[in-house]
Amino acid sequence: MRLCTIFDMDGVIIDSEPLHMVCEKGIFKSLGIDITEDEHHSFIGVNDESMWSTIKNKYNLQLKVTDLVNLKRMKYMDLLKEDDLVKAIPNIKELIINLNAHGFFVVLASSSPKAQIDYVLRKFNLEAYFHGRISGDDVESSKPNPEIFLIAAKLVNAKPSCCVVIEDSYNGVMAAKSAGMKCVGFKNPNSGNQNLQSADIIIRSFTELSISKIEGLLMC
Repeated sequence: MRLCTIFDMDGVIIDSEPLHMVCEKGIFKSLGIDITEDEHHSFIGVNDESMWSTIKNKYNLQLKVTDLVNLKRMKYMDLLKEDDLVKAIPNIKELIINLNAHGFFVVLASSSPKAQIDYVLRKFNLEAYFHGRISGDDVESSKPNPEIFLIAAKLVNAKPSCCVVIEDSYNGVMAAKSAGMKCVGFKNPNSGNQNLQSADIIIRSFTELSISKIEGLLMC
């Protein structure tokens, strides 16, 4: 029996959603489109291709989706590399290390592209604690489709019923539940007013999440 904990990255490992918002708002302004806060927050947890495809179709943008994606990634990576602009979520590293010590397989499954994932894990010295990583570039369908979490489980030969997903977005929670996995919803105020009601438990701080509480969610 392999116990697995699958982490989202943005809003769970790093407090990066405000940075995404600032970056995207700048692009929206340059494109002359007006997107409400609620609509903008609805894209949290969704990969770049899905988000920009939806926006392009709705607002009749002339740029190709690939051009929009590349523009966002370039601008965001520049911001991400600015020292001290993005912080790790408090107590998240301690939890990840503790899971390793208790024999959990730990996987990262983020809608972000691989380059951003690799950079974040290096920056916060987390590479050694993850047994695998899946990016939004590795899947056909974005969250709330469960594909990314099912691939993450297969990566470490874990059954979905033996996996707990930690997510901060509605799209991520729905993807986890559709995958047949347990889900911890992290209520990050910087992720907007996300509906996490379908999560098995909801926390506001990682000090609330113990190894025994994670083990208690699993019935495998």
